[in-house]
Amino acid sequence: MFNKINLIVISLVLLAAGCKKDPGLVAPTDAYSTTNFPATLNDLNSVLAPCYSNLRDANLFGFHLWPKALSNATHTANSVYDGDPSWNEMAATNLSVTNQYVQEAWTSFYTGIKNCNVALQGVDFYMSHTGKPQDQPTADLVKGQAYFLRAYYYFNLECLFGESYITAAGGADKKGVPIFSDLPTGLEGTQKTRNTVKEVWDLIVSDLKTSAQLLKGKTWSGNDKGRINEWAAKALLGKAYVFTQNWNDAKTVLKEVIDNSGRSLMPYAKYRDAFIGIEANEFNEESIFELNIDQDSKGNYGVYGNTPNATSINGLVWCPWALGMDGTEGASNPLGYGNEIFHDKNVSRFGFDLGSYKLIDNPAYDAGNPKSYTNPQKIMDPVYKQKSLQTRANQTCDPRLFVNALQPWLDSVKYDGAHWFPVSMPAFWSGQANRYGWSFRKYAPIFNNINNTGPADAWNYYLIRLADVYLLYAEAAKATSDNATALEYLNKTKRRAYGYPVNASSPVDYTSLTGATVAIDDPVLGNNPLYYERFAELFNEGGWWFDVCRWRLGASEAKYYESAMNVTGKLEWKDKTYSWPIPLAELNSNPKMVGQQNAGY
Repeated sequence: MFNKINLIVISLVLLAAGCKKDPGLVAPTDAYSTTNFPATLNDLNSVLAPCYSNLRDANLFGFHLWPKALSNATHTANSVYDGDPSWNEMAATNLSVTNQYVQEAWTSFYTGIKNCNVALQGVDFYMSHTGKPQDQPTADLVKGQAYFLRAYYYFNLECLFGESYITAAGGADKKGVPIFSDLPTGLEGTQKTRNTVKEVWDLIVSDLKTSAQLLKGKTWSGNDKGRINEWAAKALLGKAYVFTQNWNDAKTVLKEVIDNSGRSLMPYAKYRDAFIGIEANEFNEESIFELNIDQDSKGNYGVYGNTPNATSINGLVWCPWALGMDGTEGASNPLGYGNEIFHDKNVSRFGFDLGSYKLIDNPAYDAGNPKSYTNPQKIMDPVYKQKSLQTRANQTCDPRLFVNALQPWLDSVKYDGAHWFPVSMPAFWSGQANRYGWSFRKYAPIFNNINNTGPADAWNYYLIRLADVYLLYAEAAKATSDNATALEYLNKTKRRAYGYPVNASSPVDYTSLTGATVAIDDPVLGNNPLYYERFAELFNEGGWWFDVCRWRLGASEAKYYESAMNVTGKLEWKDKTYSWPIPLAELNSNPKMVGQQNAGY
C-alpha cells in the first residue's frame, strides 16, 4: 500500500529547510520544509490542491478505473481488445492478486489519503506557528475539504476491498482496509494491519460529519465553484449510511440535502446533453460533487502529458464509431481507440425491443458519384428506421438509452470535427447478424476525434448528483417500510427521464415497488424499480459495481449479460469477486497484512 510511495510520505515529513534559490534548481522539488511551510493561507491551498488533483490520476478517474476496470466488471462496455490480461480479468470478474487495475486503485486511493493527511497536518502546523485568529475560518475550510476527500477515498477503498458490507446479518467485524488517520513518521508507520469494516465506516462517517460542520454555510463561486461544500459532505454521508444500512440516519441526512441544498433535477432537455462536454451544463443545478476536467494536454497524451492533472482520457476508450468515408460499416472509424463498445444487452435492458437491424440497397444511391457517408450504397432498412424513430417519439423504451448511447444510422457524430457522420456499427462487427452495435454517448467524444485533441477529454464528471440522492433516499424509505415515499422519489427521477414535471404524478409512474420495469428478459431488474432506476439513471457513472456487490447481484448479472468479447465462453460469477483482492505487492511488503487476504484469493 504505502510502501511503494513511502519515499514520498517520508519526504513530506522529514524535510530540509528551504532557501531562496530558483526552486527549479533545488532538490527535491516534490518536498517542502516542515520548519517553515505552510507559512501563508495561500500555502494551505497549495497543500490542499493534490487532495483534489489525485482524483484525476491516470489510475483512478483519469483513465484506468472507470473504462478498463469498472465498465468491464459491470459489462457496461464490451471490449474488443483482449491483449491486456488484467482488463480481461475484470470482464470475467475473476481477479488475480497481481491484477494491474486492482494494484493501481489500492495505491492511488491511498495516495489521495496521504495527500489529505498532509493537508490536515499542514493546517495544524500553520495555525500553531504563524496563523492568526482571523485565519481560523479559512483554515477550517481547508480542513473541511480535506476531511471530505479523505472520506471519499476511504469510501471507494472500502467498497472495493472490504471483506463485507454491513447488513442486518452482520459484517461489521469483517476485515476492512487499513486506516491511516495521520502521516507515518517512518517505514514502520506505513505498515498496518487491516481494520474492521465497522472501524473504516466509522472513520468515513466521522470525517464527513466534521467536513459538513467545518464547511457549514460556505458557498463557492468563480474559479472555486468546483470545491467541496457542506452539501457534498452530507450527500456522501447519507450514501455511507445507506451502504451500511443505517436507514434512519440515512433518511434524515438525505432529506436535509433534498430540502436545503438548493439543488434540483435539471430538466430533461438539459439532462440529455449534460454528459457530452457542453460547458454551459457544467456545475449545474443538479450537481453536488463534480470532477472538473480541462481539455488541456499541451499537445501530449492526456493524463500522461505535461499537465496530467488537468484532464482525463476515458473518452479515448468509450468513443463512438462513425460510418466510413465510403459510406460503409466495414470502413467505419472510431473517434478514439475504439477498444470498447456499448454492450448489446444494455440496449434491451433499457427496453428497446426491435432487435438488430439489417442493411438494404439505398434507392437514392447515385452511382455516378463516389460512395461516401452522404452517398452510401447501403442504408438501414427504412421500416426498422421508422419503428426506431417511433420508439423514441412514443417513449416505448427508456429515454435514458439515448442519453447513454448512440444508435447506428440514426444518430450522428463529428468524426473530423467539422462534418456530421452517421454513427456506425463498429468495423469488427460489420456484416454480423443479431448485433446492435450501439456506441457510447455519455462521457464520449461526439464532437471530434479525440485522437486529434492530445488526446484529452473535454467534459466534467459527476461524482455525486441529486438524482443519486433521490434514489438513495428512496432506498432508505423502502427499508423503513415507508413505501409511499420510496415510490415518489423513484418516480421523481423517472419522470424527469421521460420529460414530465418532477413533482406531479405522470403516466409513467411506478405504482408498486415490485412493479414491472422496461428491462427485457431480466428476472431481477425487470421487477425491481429501485434496482432498475439506479442502473438506468446512473449508468456509466462508476457506481453500479458497488450496487451489484452490496445487493449480491453478481450471479444474476453474469447470467443476464451471458458473454463478453474478451472472455472465452459464458460469463461465470465467482463470489470472491464481491471483494477485490489485496494486491500481492502489498502482502509481500507489509508483514502486518500476512494472512489477511480476502477469501478466495
